[in-house]
Amino acid sequence: MAGTESLRQVAHARAPWSAWFGIVLLFALFGLIVLAIIGPTPRRSDYEETRAKKRIENLKALREEADKALTTYGWIDKNKGVAHIPIERAMELTVTELAKQKPSQAGPIAAPSESPAAAPASPAPSASPQASGTQPVASPAASTSPSPTKSP
Repeated sequence: MAGTESLRQVAHARAPWSAWFGIVLLFALFGLIVLAIIGPTPRRSDYEETRAKKRIENLKALREEADKALTTYGWIDKNKGVAHIPIERAMELTVTELAKQKPSQAGPIAAPSESPAAAPASPAPSASPQASGTQPVASPAASTSPSPTKSP
C-alpha cells in the first residue's frame, strides 16, 4: 500500500504541470487556426475609400428623397385626406392667406398686481433715473454753504 500512496502523490504533484502544459498547447493551437484563417486574406487599403463611397451614395439618396418630398404633390394618409404639397406652393398659399388678414392691435400688457405680503424688503429708490442730457441735481448737503473758518 505504501507504493500506491507514493504513486498517487507523484501523480497529484505532476497534474498541475500537465494541466498548465495542456492549456498553453490549446492557446497555441487556437492561434494557429486563427492565423490559418486570417493570414491568407489580402489586406486592402481601399476599405476607407469604399466606406466613403457608400456614405456619399447614402447621402445622395437621402437628398433626392428630401428633394422629391419638397417639390411634388403626394398623399401622406389618403384615408384621412392628408396630403403634402410642394414647399413653393405652400409659401404662396401662406402669403396670400396672411395678406387677407388685417393686422390687429396688441392689447396692453397688464402689470402683475403686487400684494402687501409680496412687497420687496428693500425700499424703492426715491429718485427716478435721469435722462442723459440733463444735469444731475445737487444733494441738499452739497447746496449748503461751508461753515466759516477763523482766519488769523
